[in-house]
Amino acid sequence: MAPAPIKLAVGDAAPDFDLPLAGGGRVSLSELRGAPALLWFYPAANTTLCTTQACDLRDNHQLFLDSGYRVIGVSPDPVPELDRFVAEQNLPYDLASDESHEVMSAYGAWGEKNMYGRIVQGTIRSTFAIDPDGRLSFVKYRVGTPKHIALLQEKLGL
Repeated sequence: MAPAPIKLAVGDAAPDFDLPLAGGGRVSLSELRGAPALLWFYPAANTTLCTTQACDLRDNHQLFLDSGYRVIGVSPDPVPELDRFVAEQNLPYDLASDESHEVMSAYGAWGEKNMYGRIVQGTIRSTFAIDPDGRLSFVKYRVGTPKHIALLQEKLGL
């Protein structure tokens, strides 16, 4: 049996990361300092629930911009798949690739989950808000896709 994933909480220091981005370049925690960021982990680009979640964030992206947030989606997909996802869904925010699952593991967003009655290792749909000082100001594991935006509006005051 795999060890239980790490569970982070509000007030914890955000784990460091440095990941490649769709469209080229990289994103790191140190680069995000000084402004709030929303980091959301999702299982796979171009799948039904992930596309719904990505498009909800796209359609409400201005709410985050107006509050100063940089939005970054993270999945285990390789960069070329993320490039396709951005192009097909016209996503205005960054998508980062975590093929090794190291960043997902550090955030507790990689581990055992139940998929259609089977226990598998995979991405645990999770969302984190990081404050300008690099501390977690919002933590939600097992995010429900239909209520994601409403939850963020309530908890982040968007």
